[in-house]
Amino acid sequence: MKKKIWLMMLVCLLGMVSSSHATQLHGNPEGLYVHQVSHLFFACCMAILIYWLRVRDLIRSSGWRYIQYGALFFIVWSLDAALAHFLDEQMAETLTVRAGTWHIRMETANVWLGWLYYFVKLDHLFCAPGMILLYIGLKKLHLQNFTQEEEHGEAI
Repeated sequence: MKKKIWLMMLVCLLGMVSSSHATQLHGNPEGLYVHQVSHLFFACCMAILIYWLRVRDLIRSSGWRYIQYGALFFIVWSLDAALAHFLDEQMAETLTVRAGTWHIRMETANVWLGWLYYFVKLDHLFCAPGMILLYIGLKKLHLQNFTQEEEHGEAI
């Protein structure tokens, strides 16, 4: 019964959402510069993580392999979000008009630039799988450590 009540509350909450924006705008110019550099720094850190996972041959374990895949998604997400922020600043001449709940209309001088802008704004399609893969990897490592503790009867 409690599960049904929680499920009904969740469905109601999901139905009451308002506009959300996948990428955030920052104060000019310092906020944007720092944020852009942080995206590039994060992508480099994830690349270094993948490098060390491979050098130390940790990817033999399925948990570390999932973490590696998550890091790869985080690299793509970070570069995608950096490009989205860049295009936000460069596309001053682009007009985005909300044409309904599920539709927007974009007027821009370059059609291909409008399509690129649209697709890079879908950065959550890279970030969410990265978080899920990171969670699965951490869970597998935890379960692997837990079973090793049970076999040896002590904490590792």
